[in-house]
Amino acid sequence: MPKKEIVKTDKVAAGTAPLSQATKLGNLVFVAGNTGRHPTNGSVGDGIKEQTRYALERISLILDSAGSSIDNVLTNTCYVSNRDDLAGFNEVYAEFFTGDYPARTTVVVNFGDVNNLVEVTSTAYISD
Repeated sequence: MPKKEIVKTDKVAAGTAPLSQATKLGNLVFVAGNTGRHPTNGSVGDGIKEQTRYALERISLILDSAGSSIDNVLTNTCYVSNRDDLAGFNEVYAEFFTGDYPARTTVVVNFGDVNNLVEVTSTAYISD
């Protein structure tokens, strides 16, 4: 039976919440929700497009440190705070995921922080 491993990289600014950046079990990587904060300095992105880019860049860096990549994402759960932002979200999302899209669920939510426009969590595999 494979053992759960904690994934942590210093390439992504750590938050203060009690969570792991990702966990690994076998060849699967489960990435925690990432918001629209700059990967290294933690500043909040300006608008839905920049926040989406930051969230997906953060996920990409975490996956790289786990031995996977954004190309190996199987599924994403995406949260946006405003339905009107879906077009901008999808525009940037399509830059990261081209062709064979991962499965995806997108939910419009009311975040506790008004500056937070997006959050994405991913599950990916590690290639053999």
